[in-house]
Amino acid sequence: MPTRLAITVSIAAALLVSGAMPLWAHHAFAAEFDAKQPVKFKGVVTKMEWTNPHVWIHLDVKQPDGSVEKWSVEAGTPNVLFRRGFTKQALLPGTEIVVDGYRSKDGTRRANGRDLTLPDGRTLFLGGSSPDAPDQEKQ
Repeated sequence: MPTRLAITVSIAAALLVSGAMPLWAHHAFAAEFDAKQPVKFKGVVTKMEWTNPHVWIHLDVKQPDGSVEKWSVEAGTPNVLFRRGFTKQALLPGTEIVVDGYRSKDGTRRANGRDLTLPDGRTLFLGGSSPDAPDQEKQ
């Protein structure tokens, strides 16, 4: 009987640890993005990836010299965006948007998005982990 109990406890412990692994893999804002490097740019959506733990918005950003830079913007979780009214059809490829956020620490063209402004002027909070994100409990 003690052997069965030990096996049951071991299996339960393994399930708890494996369930927590995605939390270990999740990052804090400060690990990847720099609050001292705010960015704001206009771009055309090329793709949205609705993946956990974060939604990613991919943009083509036209530069003054006519060249195009490809940017990736991290937003909140799919569930947070869905609760804010985003759907997979809310931001289709070809939509021109303005993004406010914070640049990645490694200097690549990645940002943590704070706000997104749509062509009609509506501004949407992206639900990210930026340092000036609104308190989720108060919304």
